[in-house]
Amino acid sequence: MSEVKTTAVVLGGSLAGMLAARALAATGARVTVVERDALPAGPEPRKGLPQARHVHQLWSGGARALEELLPGARDALSAAGVRQVPMTTDMVALSAHGWYRRWPESAFMLPAGRDLLDWVVRDLVRADGAIEVLDRTEVVALTGTGRAVTGARVRSGGAERTLDAGLVVDATGRGSRAAHWLAGLGLPDPERREVDSGLTYASRLFRAPEGARDGFPVVNIEPDQRGSRIGRGGVLLPVEDGRWLVTLIGARSDEPPSTGPEFLRYAGEELRHPLIGELLGHAEPLTDVTVTRTTANRRVFYERLSEWPEGFVVLGDALCALNPVYGHGMSVAARSALALRDTVLRRGGLGTPGLARQAQRAVGRTVRTAWDLAIGADVFYPGATPAGPTVRDRLVAGYVGRLLLTATGNGRVARRVTDVTSLETGAQALLAPRMLLAAAVGPLRPPLSGPPLTAEERKAAGLVQGLPSGSRRGGS
Repeated sequence: MSEVKTTAVVLGGSLAGMLAARALAATGARVTVVERDALPAGPEPRKGLPQARHVHQLWSGGARALEELLPGARDALSAAGVRQVPMTTDMVALSAHGWYRRWPESAFMLPAGRDLLDWVVRDLVRADGAIEVLDRTEVVALTGTGRAVTGARVRSGGAERTLDAGLVVDATGRGSRAAHWLAGLGLPDPERREVDSGLTYASRLFRAPEGARDGFPVVNIEPDQRGSRIGRGGVLLPVEDGRWLVTLIGARSDEPPSTGPEFLRYAGEELRHPLIGELLGHAEPLTDVTVTRTTANRRVFYERLSEWPEGFVVLGDALCALNPVYGHGMSVAARSALALRDTVLRRGGLGTPGLARQAQRAVGRTVRTAWDLAIGADVFYPGATPAGPTVRDRLVAGYVGRLLLTATGNGRVARRVTDVTSLETGAQALLAPRMLLAAAVGPLRPPLSGPPLTAEERKAAGLVQGLPSGSRRGGS
């Protein structure tokens, strides 16, 4: 093989880019990662990742893909203080249909600060001698033609140069210029879709009460598109070093506050249940409030183009950017990188004719479940799309809503829904005959009257004693 066929360039050094680099290095390629920011040496913030201040987690489907790409990654995260949280055993969640019970584990999540997750992954990737990282380097354009991309032109310190490659991967995120670059090579504009719920996030980091710094459950007051509190929700995520990362959510006309006192008031008075506010009353604020409004779902259907150049693949948020409320972005990135690796190996290596189109299609398949879950909920927010929900959207939402209601009182259904949410399995699992039957029957147990915290957890968090009925863990 020629040198160009065994060399790859990855544009973007965030989590999606680093995992794509590792995926390609595993096929025998030498990889150069190009990143505009200066990459920190530790778990520290960087300019190009403002959303890092909000809640992040790896669902188990993404965590398993991460481990396959980077053996030892989960141990490294554990050593850094990241706890594996069994679902829904260690989650206290209020859905639009009521409180979920804490059923025995099927899937899990790895909750952590985004800076820590990126740092652990970045260190493991950079330990691979086949990967070179060029930070403080900007991508200027692709090189090649509409038939074949041959590399990328980059700029660093005012000087430009061309990096030749057998494959260029765009992992530059929501700000990707891939469509513009391809148009410059004479290719048509791809099909796109955007569903913008208009949700805004406000987040703050807290020191948990001393007794609740180890093993406290995730608390999730989910937004609801119905009623007078449209879009209001919140997540309390126990992260490393005994801290709670709390993100509050609000819709277009009801944004969560950006000041400390109002943050606590909103958590305790404006959500559908005051639990998060009650918990924060016993926690110590560690940071100011950070607000973001970049929450639209955006999908570019590159795999549907009639023409696609050799030597180019798009993945991560550059392909499918998701509303962060569902926590799927990093997991989708890991699964997409794994699909890229497997396609390259199956097709015989970089430079194989048709590889890029096959890889783009494979990556596109990995985003389907997360995309369907996100837009299936967000399309119902006022103004999310110009035309509003379609008939299909309403039919699907009606069935999924019935499943979620059933999941509040049926452990088997709850675990299957969790397996889909965690990307352990595809959404087609929800259409199995026994799921259809269970949805028709509905919940097998009565609704809970309050949040299913144990007496020990309430005491550890500083809450008054008294256990709501139905709050024990387990059951099926």
